[in-house]
Amino acid sequence: MDSLQAVGEVIRSIAGMTWRIAWGLILGFAVSGAIQTFVSKEKIAQHLGAVSPRSLLLAAGFGAASSSCSYAAAAMSKTLFRKGAHIVTATAFLFASTNLVLEIGLVIWVLLGWRFVVAELFGGLFLIIVVAVLLKWFAPRQLFEKARQNLEAEQAGMMHEHDREHAHHEHDHGRHDHEHHDHQHGTGETLPLRSLPTARGIQAMARYFATDFRMVGKDIILGLVIAGALAALVPRSWWATVFLSGTGGAGGQPGFWVSLENAVVGPLIAVVSFVCSVGNIPLAAVLWDGGISFGGVVAFIFADLVTLPMILVYRRYYGWAPALVYAAYLLITMIVTALIVEYLFRWIGLVPSPVSGIAPGIREMRYFAWDYTTFLNLVFIPLGLVLAWIGVRKRGGQAEHAGHQG
Repeated sequence: MDSLQAVGEVIRSIAGMTWRIAWGLILGFAVSGAIQTFVSKEKIAQHLGAVSPRSLLLAAGFGAASSSCSYAAAAMSKTLFRKGAHIVTATAFLFASTNLVLEIGLVIWVLLGWRFVVAELFGGLFLIIVVAVLLKWFAPRQLFEKARQNLEAEQAGMMHEHDREHAHHEHDHGRHDHEHHDHQHGTGETLPLRSLPTARGIQAMARYFATDFRMVGKDIILGLVIAGALAALVPRSWWATVFLSGTGGAGGQPGFWVSLENAVVGPLIAVVSFVCSVGNIPLAAVLWDGGISFGGVVAFIFADLVTLPMILVYRRYYGWAPALVYAAYLLITMIVTALIVEYLFRWIGLVPSPVSGIAPGIREMRYFAWDYTTFLNLVFIPLGLVLAWIGVRKRGGQAEHAGHQG
């Protein structure tokens, strides 16, 4: 591959991955903006503020019904956390929204088979159980309280910066006091649900939408560039060389230490190679075709939430120390859960045998096609542009209009 062709492959991969995640990203940030605007802290705290089977089921159900994109899921999770959800229930939502959604199950079925779909579903439930135990009983509470404080400060700073950009529109207008009151209820506080159809409610939601994108936009772009370059330039044969192999276990299965190494190395590869939860399934198929264990593949699929770009997103939300500790707990949860799933599937005889040559190379992925992604993007990309425009420009236009009336 010459340099010009390599550059073309990198650009194609970055553009393709962006296209694949666009609709989910927009949907996730829109839902996050709606939650911040229309759902009160009291409601969140009432239903998700404590750890219980009911709160975990609610968080998991909400997550399973949301976007499958890890960046969007992180935005919604931090919103729930900032609004009063316990870190355990916010994380249960995070795991469910990237492991229990229909979209990722369909892609896994096509590229890896139905047994991996079952493993993903069972694994998603085990992830929530394991992380509930770890974060409830072993996590430093003070650190996550600091994370909540950092999140509040970051959010307030972004909103104040946005207000300063529009301050020149609001000086010397006869309705300045009314506009200021409108801002307090539209962005600093929560609007009641009946405000949803109103211009003020939509404007407040759009401002949160734009603010969330501004907060993590650079990190998302960085993630797309890293993942696109690796997908285009790293030979598929290389990935399999970093895994141990062997059949020291019962029934010709890998021994425990091989399974453990694979379950640890799988997420570490994901850390530097992955962009979003659906986007890593083709590489998971390549790894499975190359000899990684069943549990290693499962751990790799889970690891969309601990990639370097995602850790940067956590850092933007919570601060460095909470972000690193949080990522470590997520990583431990993924490794433990992957091993549980592998040995459970061995016990019931559901571990499939790799079939050489079934996995498509990353370079052969068809990113652009007339499929559900295209139709969803045709709906959500214009919607996202409208929300972004409202979030950035609407208040200035309204203030100018108010000034003319005054």
